[in-house]
Amino acid sequence: MESNEDVLKAAFHNPEAVANYSDSPRLAVPGFADMQRMATLLLAERVQQNGRILVVGAGGGLELKVFAEAEPTWEFDGVDPSPEMLRLAEQTLGPLTSRVTLHEGKVDAAPDGPFDAATCILTMHFADLAERKQMLTSIRQRLKPEAPFIVVHLSFPQSGETRAQWLARYASYVVNSGVPPERASQAREAIDSFLTILDPEHDERLLSEAGFSDVSLFYAGFAFKGWVSYA
Repeated sequence: MESNEDVLKAAFHNPEAVANYSDSPRLAVPGFADMQRMATLLLAERVQQNGRILVVGAGGGLELKVFAEAEPTWEFDGVDPSPEMLRLAEQTLGPLTSRVTLHEGKVDAAPDGPFDAATCILTMHFADLAERKQMLTSIRQRLKPEAPFIVVHLSFPQSGETRAQWLARYASYVVNSGVPPERASQAREAIDSFLTILDPEHDERLLSEAGFSDVSLFYAGFAFKGWVSYA
C-alpha cells in the first residue's frame, strides 16, 4: 500500500500535476481567495512592519503572493519538500521573490527564527498523525511569544457514515466547480485512502498539545477548516 509520502511525490513532483496546481485550490476549496484574505488580516493583527513570516507548504506560492502583495514590508521564509513546487512558487511570485527565501524540505529545513508568525495552509492533511505532531511542535518552537499561527486543511467528523458523507460532499463540490465527475471521484478515493483527516476537535487538541493557545476557528468551507492560534 502506498504511503502518504508516496502520494505526495506523485501529486507534487509530477511536472504535469505541478503545472495544473494553481487552479486546484480554487476548484476544491470553498471561498479559497477569501480564506487567504482572512488569514492575511489575522496575521496583520499581531505582525508589525518588517515582520518575518514562516510559510510551511509554500510550494506553488499562492499564499506567499497574497501576503506579500498585502503587506509590502513583510519578508518570508517558505519551506516545501518539492523542488518542482518551489520553482512554481518562484514563477508565481515574480518580482516579489526578492522578499522571499525558499527552502527545500519540511519544517526542520526552515531557519530557527524566531518568526513573527507562521502559516500552514492546505498541507497538514498530507502528514500522518506522528508527523503532524512533530510539525506543530517545530513550528511552535520557531515563533516569538504570542505570534499567530494560521492552519487550514481538511477536517470533518470521522465516524463511519459521517466521514463517507463528507467525502461525498467534497466530491460534489468539486464537480459543481466544473471538474469532470471521473476526476472528482478519483480525488475522493485518493483522499479517503491516503490523507490523514481528523475530526475538528482532535485538530484543536493537537494545537493545544503543541503549546498553542487561544485556538479559534476562523474558517469553515465545507470539508475544510481553518484555525488561528498563538505561540
